[in-house]
Amino acid sequence: MNEVIRQLYDRKSVRVFTDQPIEEGDAEIILRAAAMAPTAGNQQLYTILRITDPLLLSRLADSCDHQPFIATGKLVLVFCADCLKWYEAFRTAGCNPRKPGPGDLLLAVDDALIAAQNAVVAAESLGIGSCYIGDIMENIETQRELLGLPEYVFPAALLVFGYPTDQQKARPKPERVDLRHIVHENRYQRMDAAGLEEMLAHRAPDGDYAGWINAFCERKYNSDFSREMSRSVGEYLKQYGDG
Repeated sequence: MNEVIRQLYDRKSVRVFTDQPIEEGDAEIILRAAAMAPTAGNQQLYTILRITDPLLLSRLADSCDHQPFIATGKLVLVFCADCLKWYEAFRTAGCNPRKPGPGDLLLAVDDALIAAQNAVVAAESLGIGSCYIGDIMENIETQRELLGLPEYVFPAALLVFGYPTDQQKARPKPERVDLRHIVHENRYQRMDAAGLEEMLAHRAPDGDYAGWINAFCERKYNSDFSREMSRSVGEYLKQYGDG
């Protein structure tokens, strides 16, 4: 197994960092790696916000489901799906562009997340840990105000970077499901109840699958933060018509 594959297999989310700063040269390597990511039509449909203001970091830690460790990150980046820049480039150059539509947003989210993952892989190669924060999609009105986001710019992901503590290094990576459950050949294969339980049963402590999945459903899927995320994204989508 080569080093790149090993790092991809071993990488896990890191939420506790040492006090060691990330050198500016390494931060630039991470950002340049993000910019080198695959992108639709070479458009780079994203804008990366580097958050350095301590007060803003503190406010983001609160608005992103109250996660104080966000403010301790040594490099904090918000990857925004940006449908605005090209639209304004077309418009100001005398073109007659339609307004951005839902398809444009999804394409921009793809671009932003691919770039974000390039940053994660680059950081891992430097011994720098990372954690994705999907909660940046919650409280959209607050996030847009905090980050100065105009129309057609959506905060797709927040990434927090730092050097992991020894405890974080030693913490086991959560087990992933077997490939047979996520790789289907040619056509989607819908799983029955038995197949779904087989896929997820390894996560249930003491073999109590029913108890575990009901608790997980309430803690994650039916949670207040999950409902708020759906509300926020739905509210944001209202600015998009059919393009």
